[in-house]
Amino acid sequence: MSYVAAVCGKGAEVNQVKEQLLQSNPVLEAFGNAKTVRNDNSSRFGKYMDIEFDFKGDPLGGVISNYLLEKSRVVKQPRGERNFHVFYQLLSGASEELLNKLKLERDFSRYNYLSLDSAKVNGVDDASNFRTVRNAMQIVGFMDHEAESVLEVVAAVLKLGNIEFKPESRVNGLDESKIKDKNELKEICELTGIDQSVLERAFSFRTVEAKQEKVSTTLNVAQAYYARDALAKNLYSRLFSWLVNRINESIKAQTKVRKKVMGVLDIYGFEIFEDNSFEQFIINYCNEKLQQIFIELTLKEEQEEYIREDIEWTHIDYFNNAIICDLIENNTNGILAMLDEECLRPGTVTDETFLEKLNQICATHQHFESRMSKCSRFLNDTSLPHSCFRIQHYAGKVLYQVEGFVDKNNDLLYRDLSQAMWKAGHALIKSLFPEGNPAKINLKRPPTAGSQFKASVATLMKNLQTKNPNYIRCIKPNDKKAAHIFNEALVCHQIRYLGLLENVRVRRAGYAFRQAYEPCLERYKMLCKQTWPHWKGPARAGVEVLFNELEIPVEEYSFGRSKIFIRNPRTLFKLEDLRKQRLEDLATLIQKIYRGWKCRTHFLLMRKSQIVIAAWYRRYAQQKRYQQIKSSALVIQSYIRGWKARKILRELKHQKRCEEAATTIAAYWHGTQARRELKRLKEEARRKHAVAVIWAYWLGLKVRREYRKFFRANAGKKIYEFTIQRIVQKYFLEMKNKMPSLSPIDKNWPSRPYLFLDSTHKELKRIFHLWRCKKYRDQFTDQQKLIYEEKLEASELFKDKKALYPSSVGQPFQGAYLEINKNPKYKKLKDAIEEKIIIAEVVNKINRANGKSTSRIFLLTNNNLLLADQKSGQIKSEVPLVDVTKVSMSSQNDGFFAIHLREGSEAASKGDFLFSSDHLIEMATKLYRTTLSQTKQKLNIEISDEFLVQFRQDKVCVKFIQGNQKNGSVPTCKRKNNRLLEVAVP
Repeated sequence: MSYVAAVCGKGAEVNQVKEQLLQSNPVLEAFGNAKTVRNDNSSRFGKYMDIEFDFKGDPLGGVISNYLLEKSRVVKQPRGERNFHVFYQLLSGASEELLNKLKLERDFSRYNYLSLDSAKVNGVDDASNFRTVRNAMQIVGFMDHEAESVLEVVAAVLKLGNIEFKPESRVNGLDESKIKDKNELKEICELTGIDQSVLERAFSFRTVEAKQEKVSTTLNVAQAYYARDALAKNLYSRLFSWLVNRINESIKAQTKVRKKVMGVLDIYGFEIFEDNSFEQFIINYCNEKLQQIFIELTLKEEQEEYIREDIEWTHIDYFNNAIICDLIENNTNGILAMLDEECLRPGTVTDETFLEKLNQICATHQHFESRMSKCSRFLNDTSLPHSCFRIQHYAGKVLYQVEGFVDKNNDLLYRDLSQAMWKAGHALIKSLFPEGNPAKINLKRPPTAGSQFKASVATLMKNLQTKNPNYIRCIKPNDKKAAHIFNEALVCHQIRYLGLLENVRVRRAGYAFRQAYEPCLERYKMLCKQTWPHWKGPARAGVEVLFNELEIPVEEYSFGRSKIFIRNPRTLFKLEDLRKQRLEDLATLIQKIYRGWKCRTHFLLMRKSQIVIAAWYRRYAQQKRYQQIKSSALVIQSYIRGWKARKILRELKHQKRCEEAATTIAAYWHGTQARRELKRLKEEARRKHAVAVIWAYWLGLKVRREYRKFFRANAGKKIYEFTIQRIVQKYFLEMKNKMPSLSPIDKNWPSRPYLFLDSTHKELKRIFHLWRCKKYRDQFTDQQKLIYEEKLEASELFKDKKALYPSSVGQPFQGAYLEINKNPKYKKLKDAIEEKIIIAEVVNKINRANGKSTSRIFLLTNNNLLLADQKSGQIKSEVPLVDVTKVSMSSQNDGFFAIHLREGSEAASKGDFLFSSDHLIEMATKLYRTTLSQTKQKLNIEISDEFLVQFRQDKVCVKFIQGNQKNGSVPTCKRKNNRLLEVAVP
């Protein structure tokens, strides 16, 4: 994996995919590897990984398949070995706060499922590895709550081992079990969210269902311990399968382009321990199948190809392990078939009955041995223990302890425990036990562990047959797990049973290179004059002519039916060297011909260009001479026309001066006459005015003499009223000149000149303000009144909440930004909509898969919300307003907003919508007012920098962060993983 990551290309997306593929290993090793007596980091599960590449060789993603996790190790480990790494890493590396939350203690001795003799491993830092695993889970794409849920399940498995039972006798004489200390049970229930009484009953009783009947029986102490261990094993193994599926979700290829696939198989090797049980039997069966593939694809297939091509060949014998595979997997008499038959048989079934059945059916098989099997002399083999059987594998004889075979193959989990797990408040645990749902009870017996693994191995073999295999054989130098020690006997034994000696003999006796006649002739035909450039006969005849021409020794090659076989690589190297030299000669010839053609073409082009240039020059010279003659003629013509024009001008000027002289004399005479008449009229008017003035003064004098005798009695009151009147008149005249503007927001008002006018001054100010407000309102049309109502609504919704709101205050709400009625491009869209369009705007719809944007036409009518393609005008989505439940947006200065749809509605099949618009405030306000008008319910407007949206079946977190943008001040959206979408806002 590290080599693949090192040789692949670079780039942000490629590096992210490589990092996720690499970091999946620490997670799977923590949960699937353990220390054994021969390996401190032994894989206790099989892993096959398909890595997908694009046409450039850059990784796109991958898919992981797991095989047979050794889940019995969860509850019991052999001496000198440890449980899975994650238990020790959690207790060593977790913080005190996390341990308290998980109700754990750091002391290994507190937990019965952890072996103490090998708890510490030299050179292994469990605390550091725990931090590595947490970091790897974050890189792969695990959310924080998912990682916490996984650790809670691991803690629950640890604490299950501390539950102990005590026997009790009932009145009817039956034995039952009770939990000794319920404190551990209480903590497990708090971790998993299970009712304590439900889990306690599941450990004490077992319910058996047959058709319409239910029978509940008590569990004795042994059965209770079996139920506890079965629950712990199933809980851990299902958690491991969930981890593999969750990693596959993150590392799978996101694009649907054509891919190339490289499969990597990392599976447990052949195991021979002091005590070998069902797990070693299954592991060694898998290695037998892999050895069979190796034999068929190397030794058998290559020798068969020589025979098929009529190549003279001496057959090399090798051991074919098909007989051992048939002993194990035969559908009628195979060991796995008999184990399944024994597990399904009614009555008392034990490991001893299974061994007896093996002795009856497999006793005469040459690769099976037991105490009761018959040798060639029909004598019992007393060298074997009674409860064991031995199989002669390709790698040697392995002695298997039959104890536990039936129970491990059954792998039964009582239905009461499954139903209790399904009732858990812990979402992850509930999803791990779907069969616990009472509505989905299946009375069919689940498949055995052996049959499941057999089917998985068959699928793996079928997959491997479709690939071009490359083998990496690992040779163990010693059994002490130490460096610089080489055990020759051990290495020779491994080379012998892996079939490497036979493979080397086949390769040395065979041919190093083979190729079909057609491609061979096509590649080397330029080395012979008879085959170059085209050979018209059969391809084999052409190859014969070619090799004879090159004088290659006959013993260096052989002709098959459809292929040419070359024995030594040096012959092939010689052909390649000759081909390389010939290609250089051909390249020189091509260069020579090309240079001649290029020079000739250049000469012809220069000659043609010279003719064209000469023609253009002659044309230019004639045009220039013509222009000179033309310009000379124009100059002469202009001089003649000028002389004639000046002559006519002189004549016209003389005639005009004569006419102006007569007009001037007449004007002076008329002026003299007018002035004389004006002087006479003024003198007459002056006399009349003097008479009128004298008469007016006389009348005034008479009136004043008459009025004096009446005025003296009320003089003071008259003067006061006159003064007040003049002051008020002056006040109003000054107010007229000092009146403020007619703007309703103008608060200026002239100061009060006199104290007694204070109330009048205030009343005038009030009346004037009401009057100018009325005048301002009278200017509004009905449409402007609606716009100001929408502005007021926007202020109540977004003021001091959304950073984008202040910039939208000065912008009028237009609604119809696209002229759909006038643009013939949208005629089809206009005809499809019968309702009034409230908003017509182009928005950017965010793609749910990768975070990229696509332009869409956003239409809001009285009852529906529509999305149409910008280019074609075709309606893509139609959402009734009653299905819109909420609008979410950030508090920052961006235009992103999400429209949440009602779950279960037809419009919500693909999930919620995420848009980006330049008129976010207007669109949200109009959507709020329209929804309120139609549904009589207020639309929920959520303003938060982090919210959840529903994309199909997944909930994706949209998170707004501050960041420097490469494209200026435009926010960018990027899909980080399947659960997170980041929007970078400048």
